[in-house]
Amino acid sequence: MSTLRRVIDEVVGYHWFVKLMMLLVASGFVAGILRFIYGLGATTNLSDDYPWGLWISFDVVTAVPLAAGAFTLGAIVHCFGIKKLEPLVRPAIVTGFLGYSLVSVGLLLDLGQPHRGWYVLRYWNLHSPMFEVAMCVMAYTTVLVLELLAPVAEKFGWRVSLRVLRWLEMPLVIAAAAISTLHQSTLGTFFLIAVDKLHNLWYNPMLPLLFWVSAICTGMCIIILEATASHKWMGQPNEGVLLETLARILPWTLGGYLLLRGYSLLFLAEGPFFDRPVLTLLFLIEVGIGFLLPFLMFCRKGVRVNDRQRAMAAGLVIFGLVLNRFNVSMLGMMDPDNIYLPSVIESLVTLGIIAAHIL
Repeated sequence: MSTLRRVIDEVVGYHWFVKLMMLLVASGFVAGILRFIYGLGATTNLSDDYPWGLWISFDVVTAVPLAAGAFTLGAIVHCFGIKKLEPLVRPAIVTGFLGYSLVSVGLLLDLGQPHRGWYVLRYWNLHSPMFEVAMCVMAYTTVLVLELLAPVAEKFGWRVSLRVLRWLEMPLVIAAAAISTLHQSTLGTFFLIAVDKLHNLWYNPMLPLLFWVSAICTGMCIIILEATASHKWMGQPNEGVLLETLARILPWTLGGYLLLRGYSLLFLAEGPFFDRPVLTLLFLIEVGIGFLLPFLMFCRKGVRVNDRQRAMAAGLVIFGLVLNRFNVSMLGMMDPDNIYLPSVIESLVTLGIIAAHIL
């Protein structure tokens, strides 16, 4: 009884934001249980017209690039030799591990028969992009677990394990970069089969490359935003000098993405492009506010060295990435006469996953 009271006293003493996150996690957990009890048909608004809804659009297609900071920073530090950014690697690995763990939860919830999820390991369909993504996500999550074990081994003094993990460090970094490149791009490959369904503003043969480059940009921006928030609200050291280095890289990656996006739209995509005003507005907001504006901001030294402005620019890139993934996976494929809206249970599960990640 005393233990229960102590737990209650601790919860009561938490900040209101933490309490809200805990409430959302509990609500999402209950909603997830209801999904498994009653099935997808009774708890979601998915249909034959919209077999992929909020759980795929956000929990997978969006969450995977939002967890891209680990492989991006690992490649920058270990493969390109920018060693001064090494203090940011471990927090990025933690974020990546949490992100991919929660992606796995989202995938299990979305599967019609999750108890058969292991079948992908037994029945290989080498022609399916879904198979490639499934194998890469499992492999990369395993790599993240191994990378996460190094600080754990240090904490508990497991010297033999620590030596092995340090010996594996470079192979793991290379594996992480290779595996992430494969499945980040293959997420774009999914939508190449939607030839007559995805709107022309987003459908083009370069979707896999665009998905990969935008994930790299967002991975660095997630690191900037999280490090800034950790310093402001959790009393962590200010990593402004290191974040400024990342901010100097971002104009090049964002500029490359915008060039690829413009080339694919002008020379590879087929019109009409601006036949639906709502989608046109979404496209302009995504490209203009989500990518072009932060590109111009990161080009200015005053923004790169200012903690607040740098975090704002990073937040805009993250906003643009989220909107892009929703435009491709959901909004750009909607029939105006048959609109999909997530059910309450779908929304609660997604909010619970986001809250669990924040906690």
